[in-house]
Amino acid sequence: MNLIQHAEQYVSTLLKEKLPSTFVYHNFNHTVGVVQAVIKIAKYQQVSDEDTEKLLIAAWFHDTGYIHGTEKHEASSVQIAALFLKNQKCDETFILAVSNLIMATVFTHQPQNELEQIIRDADYFHFANDNYLTLCEFLREEWQTTCKKSFSDLEWSKENLLMLSQKHQFYTPFALTFWQPVKEKNITRIEKRIKKLMNNVDQDSAETVKKPKEEKSERGIDTMFRVTLNNHTRLSEIADSKANILLSVNAIIISISLSTLIPKLDSPGNVHLIIPTFVLVMFSVVTIVFAILSTRPKVTSGTFTQKDVEERKVNLLFFGNFYKMPYKAYEDAVNVMMKDRDYLYNSMIKDLYYLGLVLERKYRLLRITYNIFMVGIIVSVLTFVIAFKNSGV
Repeated sequence: MNLIQHAEQYVSTLLKEKLPSTFVYHNFNHTVGVVQAVIKIAKYQQVSDEDTEKLLIAAWFHDTGYIHGTEKHEASSVQIAALFLKNQKCDETFILAVSNLIMATVFTHQPQNELEQIIRDADYFHFANDNYLTLCEFLREEWQTTCKKSFSDLEWSKENLLMLSQKHQFYTPFALTFWQPVKEKNITRIEKRIKKLMNNVDQDSAETVKKPKEEKSERGIDTMFRVTLNNHTRLSEIADSKANILLSVNAIIISISLSTLIPKLDSPGNVHLIIPTFVLVMFSVVTIVFAILSTRPKVTSGTFTQKDVEERKVNLLFFGNFYKMPYKAYEDAVNVMMKDRDYLYNSMIKDLYYLGLVLERKYRLLRITYNIFMVGIIVSVLTFVIAFKNSGV
């Protein structure tokens, strides 16, 4: 595995484990996009392999600083990259070059050379994406949750127009040739969108003043549910992972005991090992049982009645309430729920609440499991020590 592959693996794990789920734009997918853009530009401009390696390392690490927040994230990214490169035994000259390339992604920085121009253009590759208007909505959502910045549709469109038409520019021949024309099309799309929004304001100003507030409220609620659900899911994955670790470790302990220790216990010289071995195996078995209990799923009846739907009692978002129902009955019930916003939100609230109860049970059993394992290891070691001491070994 070369340095670039190590960097990709490291950044992938880092962002998956430490990047808050509120970063719906500046995430691993964006980083991959920047890396791919660097490869395209570097190949077109015939950049040397050595300089391409610097560019790719910088591209992988340029947004890792977001794990510490938005404030001066580029500087944080430099620190993370430098520590990684030092651990990979890279020399100071290489580390400094990569650090300078990361800092070149600061928007106010003016690129000083070809490499800085390449990574700067790659970082804004999405300006030349045919789906730019969709992509920028993720950034809008991210700013709302991480920076507390809210925009109406008109304000956001004007902000994008200002960025693309006045504040930003491409530098490399590749970007000017292939990306600038697409960027110009996006500018035209934004101008048309602004014109349409302005016409709506002229037609019904009172309604338009009310609408952004409602949209902001709706968007905030949707974001809250999305972030909370992601957090619950991540916590559930962590609990399952911890339980699997205990299952694997104790399975290995039992396997070794059955194959190595127990066959030797019938020897008169090993009688002193019977009790310690029994203690070790029993604690391992109990630990495995509790680990299984913490991950064992509980499935409900899977049916509901028309009366349940009419009275808004059934949560149609949880599979355990509908998996035995005919598709048509489920479809009709979901259509009813989608037409009633209160019913929909109440179902989402119930879904989060009961998922929280499942998490509480998992972590409670997991805590008991770890306590049993910890006590079992201590007691087993002590019994082995006492057994060897009393036997004179």
